[in-house]
Amino acid sequence: MIYLWLKAGHILFVIFWMAGLFMLPRLFVYHQEADEGSPEAARYAERERRLIRIIMTPSIVVVWVLGLALAWTTGAFTHGWFHAKLVIVIALSGYHGWLCAYARRLAAGERLLPGKTLRMLNEVPGLAAVLIVVLVVVRPF
Repeated sequence: MIYLWLKAGHILFVIFWMAGLFMLPRLFVYHQEADEGSPEAARYAERERRLIRIIMTPSIVVVWVLGLALAWTTGAFTHGWFHAKLVIVIALSGYHGWLCAYARRLAAGERLLPGKTLRMLNEVPGLAAVLIVVLVVVRPF
């Protein structure tokens, strides 16, 4: 029974985390399109900060804790598909960290990337999700 609760919690918090990973780059685009130092830019900086603090950071912590608990209870550490998934989740966690750092820089007035690049970065979590779902459901190796 514990397995089902772990799995349900893990899936729910993955959804929350992924929603944030999809939303934050979009907020960056709107933030960068606002005039620097404007009240609108300040509102976007606050939205980004809240998204990270209230949704994304707690979600990534719970995803990792429940994911590792699931892997331990199911013996997934011995399977190739799990190793591949783990590599992708580590990369996605790094992407999360990069987004958080970019949000701080953007709030400080540094606009390092063009909107087109930020729009393309918005596709990263979708690609990761496709790969992870295929690995977990199909278990190709």
